[in-house]
Amino acid sequence: MKPGVIVMTELHGPVADRLRELQRRYDPRMAAELPPHITITGSSGMGPFPPETTDGELRAALERIAAETPPFFVRLEPPTRFMQSTVVVMTIEPNGPIRALHERIKSSGLSFEQPRFTFTPHATLSFYPELSRDRLRELLRVRIIDPVVIDSIQAYRAIDLTRTQKVLDLPLTGPT
Repeated sequence: MKPGVIVMTELHGPVADRLRELQRRYDPRMAAELPPHITITGSSGMGPFPPETTDGELRAALERIAAETPPFFVRLEPPTRFMQSTVVVMTIEPNGPIRALHERIKSSGLSFEQPRFTFTPHATLSFYPELSRDRLRELLRVRIIDPVVIDSIQAYRAIDLTRTQKVLDLPLTGPT
C-alpha cells in the first residue's frame, strides 16, 4: 500500500462473511490484513491523503461528510481483473450515492495524491498472489446477488507497505 491514508467502508453481515471466505481461500495474506471492504479513496478517483495528514484533520473533514450522508445499498458486479492486473475485484456501479460520497470526500479541502486510476469503487478478492489459470477462472465465476449496505466509513493509515492502522470509524447518519 502506498504511504498515506485511504477511506473505505467496511462490510458486515452475510455478504462480508462470503467475501471473507473467498479472501481466505484465494488470498489469505490479504484476508489477515483488512476486513472485507469497498475502497472509496486511495487507489482510484483520488489518491491517498498524504502521510502528514493528521487524524484531527481527517476527523474534522470526514465527520461532517458522514453526518450529511445517509446509508445506502450497492450491488457487487461479477469479479474481474482490476485494470488488467493480477488483482481480482468486484466493482460496483461508480455513480449514484457512492459517487456523491466520493466527491464529498474529494472536495473536503483535504489534499490528496494524484489517482492512478479513474474512480472504480471495488471490493478486492485477491491482491497478493498471482492465481493459476484454473483458480483465476474459478474465482471469476463467483456471483454475489445480495445488496451490500454502505452505512459507515473508515480511514486507514498505511504504516508500511503491508500494514495499516484504522484511525477513524464513522457511521453514515445523514437524512434519508
